[in-house]
Amino acid sequence: MAKSHSVATLTPHFRDFLPLWVSRQPWYLGTGIPSLSPVGFIRFEDPAGEVGIETHLVTDGSAIYQIPMTYRGAPIENAGAEEALITMAEHSVLGTRWIYDGEVDPAWISEVLRLVRTNGTSDLGHEKGAREAYAQGRRMMPDELTNDAVTIELRRVLTVDQPAGEPGIVGLVTGTWYPNGPDAAVATRCLAVVRQPD
Repeated sequence: MAKSHSVATLTPHFRDFLPLWVSRQPWYLGTGIPSLSPVGFIRFEDPAGEVGIETHLVTDGSAIYQIPMTYRGAPIENAGAEEALITMAEHSVLGTRWIYDGEVDPAWISEVLRLVRTNGTSDLGHEKGAREAYAQGRRMMPDELTNDAVTIELRRVLTVDQPAGEPGIVGLVTGTWYPNGPDAAVATRCLAVVRQPD
């Protein structure tokens, strides 16, 4: 399993590269380069122990955005992966990391589908400045959930709306975090919808 390096540093830091990247995305609702604050942090595990997989929940004060990221020791060779590269950074323990938008990374896709298949729950994420958070999968149909048999619709902007009764939904992934610490009321939002293509 991938190890957490809690005392390691990343250069450049998230606060240095994420706002500019977010400002360029079509799902960003604001204008200009946002000032982002952490809301929650979710860590996933790559069974092969090779890829770091995590999701950052951040806010610009008006909306909450979901940013899944993967960290690799070498570039992804899949077609189109270059466009999904967020940045390259130096990890104080692991060396050069290629940081990708997780939505296109096979490791992220496999982990999301694993949570749905097994009705599983991620580990409780801990990150300085962010609230504890976790993701939970829910399988809604007995259909085969292979990577090429379904599509994952990522909810980039998190809202209180929950998909219900929509055709073709075979699974959901929700995220839960503690806005004011673990003793406070929790917040839960839909992170992703898994569908069978028409």
